[in-house]
Order: sequence, then C-alpha cells, then structure tokens
Amino acid sequence: MRLDQPPLLTVKVHDALRRAAQSGAATVECSLDLDRTNVVVQVDADGWTFEGRRFPYLSRCKERTIYYWTGAEFAPAARFTTSLIKLVPTDWGAPTFEIDGIKMLPTAHVSPFEDAQRKVQLIEPLGKKILDTCGGLGYFAAWCLQGGAEQVSSFEKSADVLWLRSLNPWSPGATAELTLVHADIVGEIVTLPPESFDAALHDPPRFGIAGELYSQTFYAALARVLKRGARLFHYTGSPNKLTSGRDLASEVGERLRAAGFSTRIAGDGLLAHKK
Repeated sequence: MRLDQPPLLTVKVHDALRRAAQSGAATVECSLDLDRTNVVVQVDADGWTFEGRRFPYLSRCKERTIYYWTGAEFAPAARFTTSLIKLVPTDWGAPTFEIDGIKMLPTAHVSPFEDAQRKVQLIEPLGKKILDTCGGLGYFAAWCLQGGAEQVSSFEKSADVLWLRSLNPWSPGATAELTLVHADIVGEIVTLPPESFDAALHDPPRFGIAGELYSQTFYAALARVLKRGARLFHYTGSPNKLTSGRDLASEVGERLRAAGFSTRIAGDGLLAHKK
C-alpha cells in the first residue's frame, strides 16, 4: 500500500475488522487498497489503527460501495454533478465505476483490469505512441505502459471520473510516458497532428449517452490522426441486441470501413486497421 494512499473500505474489509475485534484478536491482516496489497491492522472494540493513525468503524457499511478516508471520516467514493458517478467494488479487487447505475466496465466473469489487458494486447503497444480516447479509470493506459508503449495520450472528459481515478489504487497517475488530459476528445481530436499515433484505444460510454463518439465524423477524425497500418480497438458491447435486435458492432464496423479502416470482431468490440 502506498504511503500517500488513504485507506479504502468495503463491506468485506469492514466485516473482517469487526469480526477480528469481536473475537478478541489484537490484529488482523486485510487489504486497505482494494486487494493490491495486504497489511496488518490493530483492532479493538472502538476502532482500528494503521501506521499509528486511528480510524473508526462505520455506523453503516453498504454493499457495492467503496469508502475513502477524507481526513475526518469515511465517505462513499461517489459524486453527483450532472450524473451520479460512483466507484464500485468487484470480486476481483480492481473496481469498476457506474454512471447513474450503469456499469462502465465488465465485471461479471473477469476482472475489469484483466479485461483491459486482453484488449490492449490486440494493439501491440510495445514502442508505440497510443491515443486513449476515453481514459476512464486508466486500465487501458496502465497496460499500455506495462506493455512498453513509448507514449500514451489519455483524454477524460469528466472531472468526477478523474476524481474517482485519484482514489483508485489500480489507476495509474500521470508520468513522463502517460499524458492525462482533462478534456473531451471530440473537441480535442481536431487539434491533434495528422498521423501522430501508432495505435488507438476507444472505449466510449454507451451510445445512448455519447452518440457523438460513434459518429462518422469522429471516425474520420480518428483515421486522420492514426498512421497507416495503425491498430484501433473499439469497444462496442451489445446494448439492446436481445430486446431490439440492434447490432451496434455491425453499425460501427460499417462506419469505420467508410472512414478507411478494415475491421473484424474481437471479443466485445472491433479490432480495426487503418488502410
């Protein structure tokens, strides 16, 4: 656990602290950083102590909620501006996040962090300059860096998502190799130099709330900034396929091909190559 990382609590960890104290144990081993590391915590009936700092038990600890230490109390890792944006625990350690109750990352059968690894491998990041259009919690960027990318330019529109990212021990911070820009890629992409990236990752919010990121205009802008032969992974999922029969991946594929890409299905998205 990083020394500058405030402790994070979930129901699982909070229950472990309580059970240890109730059993009469003086210490318990647990994770205060969402299963990144384990530490030894001192417990008693009134609270717990870690690295000389005293913390209280919560009067109520909710499922599907991550609590962070504000300096005075534990509060949910959630904000509401135009939407409710919330960091949500998973069985895999690495959290997902929700916007108005809609999960932004897959968690049912795989860790969202490991899912990002599989998708990043498709673009072969070693030595490349990579455009990360919708940075989110930064899992794509983290695997690009681990995969030896020369440079990652990551854009994130939401200040609230960036705040969640600052709390999340699984999210990478800005480095010499990772540029994190608080901006909407729709407006920023037209300012980027032509053929300036070797690969791109595009993981937009659902079509219903960010249709502009699925538009022919945006795909043409993507093609402009990518070098010939560049790889692009585009997450699509399959929203409404069962209820309406809509095939979003096919729609996206048609637009990408019109913008100058070849495409093929790759898991829950498309892998495209700029011609």
